[in-house]
Formats: sequence, C-alpha cells, structure tokens
Amino acid sequence: MNETETIGATPARPGSAEPRRPGRLRRAMRPALWILVVLAVAGGAFLGIEQLIGNFHTVVAGELYRSAQISADQLADAKARYGIRTVINLRGPSTRSWYVDEVRESERLGLNHIDFKLSAEQELTEQQVEELVAVMRDAPKPILVHCKGGSDRTGLASALYVAAIARKSEAAAEWQLSPYYGHFSIPLLPSWAMDQSFERAEPWLGFKGS
Repeated sequence: MNETETIGATPARPGSAEPRRPGRLRRAMRPALWILVVLAVAGGAFLGIEQLIGNFHTVVAGELYRSAQISADQLADAKARYGIRTVINLRGPSTRSWYVDEVRESERLGLNHIDFKLSAEQELTEQQVEELVAVMRDAPKPILVHCKGGSDRTGLASALYVAAIARKSEAAAEWQLSPYYGHFSIPLLPSWAMDQSFERAEPWLGFKGS
C-alpha cells in the first residue's frame, strides 16, 4: 500500500471538485446573523424607548407635533413647552379614562380638542383625506396630533400635513411613515392601509408620476 493512501478513505473521482464543507458556510454566515440579531435588538430597544417617552416628535416646528396617546401631565407639559393650542385625537371619542382625562385636561388648559376617528387598518377615502387636511389647516396652531401608538394613523396625518400644508417634498412627507416612528411599510401588515392611503392621495397632493 502506498504511504500516501489512507485506510478507509473514499478516493475522489477524477475531475471532481473537493466536497464542500457545511461548517465553512455556517462559519461564514455567523457574523451576518449576529449583525441581524444586534440590529433587531437595537431596533426593538429604540422602539421601546420611543413608546416610553410617548413617541413625541416635532413635525413642523411651531405648527405640528405628533405623539402616542398622551396623559394629562404630558399634555400640560406639551402646552408649556411648545405652546400647543389644538389637540387632534385620531382614536375618536370614547368613554374610557384616557379620553375623559384628555378632554378634561384640554378644557382646563384652554385647548381646542378635535376628534377625527380613523382606523389604522382601513384606507382613507378621498373625502376623509380632504377633511383631515382641512381640519389641520384651519385648526389653531401649534397642533398636537395623536393616536394610540403614534405610529400609523398619526404617521399618515403627519405625512398629509407635510405634503398638503407645509408644502414639502414627497420624501419629507413619506418619512413620517417610517420605522423611525414605529411604522413599518410592509404589505402583509394591517397598517399598510396607511401607506396605501397616502399613495392614492399623491396625485391630489401634487406628486404626479410617483
């Protein structure tokens, strides 16, 4: 037996490539998987912090601010810090404590309180889009607009304000419907209706051919 031969080894066929080693592929993929895990954890932590602080953001300074459901204390703080004059509630009227407290605090602070009920899972009609834009255009400013999480319905309202009232770019408007605020533009999600609503409104907003 030739010294270079190994007992029990299967000789390679002439012209065949060296068999792939699955371990190499797994090792090569491991850094990418760790990166995805880190990004997912960081993204989850970011969104968690956003919800803890009420997902409060400036849309157009001195004109429009956005948030998740706000407490009476947070509303008073927003009035003191940003001079809020109008609250637009996209959840609609309710008998629950969050609504009762919000209306009571708005009255105490002398704020204009508007209910404009939307569903994050239903596309807006053209009439609803026009009515919402008219409400935001005519309401005393600065305005605080909110829904429950401040991501989907609030994102659409903010996008419409940026496009129709602030007259900014399509990209600036669509940024209001982004993961930065907790909104994910994924067709399989129910909140995709908000993206579709904005898409359908684009010709009316002057974004033609987009």
